Amino acid sequence: MTKRVMLVVAYDGTNYCGWQLQPNGVTIEEVLNRELSALLKEPVQVTGASRTDSGVHARGNVAVFDTENRMPADKICLAVNQKLPEDIRVQSSCEVPPDWHPRKANCVKTYEYRIMNSRIPMPLERLYAHFSHYPLNVQSMQQAGQYLIGEHDFKSFCTVRTQAEDTVRTIYSLQTVQAEDGMISIRISGSGFLYNMVRIIAGTLLRVGSGMYPPEHVEEILEARDRQQAGETAPARGLTLVSMEYEKELPDWQTAANRHWRYRILQSHIRQNQAAYFLVERCEEAEWERVLKRNIHHAFQNGASRVYVADAEGCRLKTKDRYGYYVIRTCSPEQDGFYLELLDKDEKKQFLSAAGGASAPVWYCAEDGGRNDEKNNGKNGQEEA
Repeated sequence: MTKRVMLVVAYDGTNYCGWQLQPNGVTIEEVLNRELSALLKEPVQVTGASRTDSGVHARGNVAVFDTENRMPADKICLAVNQKLPEDIRVQSSCEVPPDWHPRKANCVKTYEYRIMNSRIPMPLERLYAHFSHYPLNVQSMQQAGQYLIGEHDFKSFCTVRTQAEDTVRTIYSLQTVQAEDGMISIRISGSGFLYNMVRIIAGTLLRVGSGMYPPEHVEEILEARDRQQAGETAPARGLTLVSMEYEKELPDWQTAANRHWRYRILQSHIRQNQAAYFLVERCEEAEWERVLKRNIHHAFQNGASRVYVADAEGCRLKTKDRYGYYVIRTCSPEQDGFYLELLDKDEKKQFLSAAGGASAPVWYCAEDGGRNDEKNNGKNGQEEA
């Protein structure tokens, strides 16, 4: 009987060409596949949550694989660690549902970028921190980082060769602190990261710390959506994937606001009724299609089979409009029943207040319309720092 096993993997990335299989060098994925296959006496291919780049380290990357071997899942980590090189260790292993996927489940990813800020380099830190002998203003770096918190388009902070269709991501926290020995740590948590995103943020904050940019210039870089405006990509050796914390249950509400859009999504009815409610409070016309496409798709990924959508600003929702896989239609008693009766008094009050309070918002329904074309399929294009 096949079971799916989840691994939490730590590694020193110095001697590897990143996580993902490469034709020109040894990778973490390659070593895990080889040793797990030998241990379990069957071909094993792991799927990683974060495809870290060459030279990047990890304390808590996550991977899964399927096996028919009868070895208990929680014993696999102990057994395979006896065969792995000393710079790779599986921290834990456990069985997960057969359809669980580490890149599709909602999680908070935390990275840390370390900078040794001193007059003379410290040899013991040379593989795990970027060295900077220029005095850095940590307070300015901390101030600059606050402009990046929230949901934004991070096109300025990803490599120009990104494969991601949508460059919007959410940063939950960003802290820059300095220890007594001069080590500066930039710790950043988010829903996901674009290719080289954390290292470009670190390179930009280094420019702020050195006085090349004032802290508020980071907001201008963010709004420019132009990679040339941001700082250099900081070296890989300073970056470590610290942890991945997977969501055990959906929060009742999801909200986001910046200068371009503001919305709220009610998710509390997904589990029992497979229904989500998505109110766009305001949205620039240029962002409208992306905001709808991204959030309707995410609600379906979270388990909704119906996503009710309302536009608090006007009448931009039209029957038969298509957003990725999803088609808009008018709500009807025959198809939707009494969908608004699912809402409790407080939920109705929140939607009414967000819509301006004068009248209840007009709801439409987004339903799965099947694949249209690859250009509009709602892919997120997950990449990693």
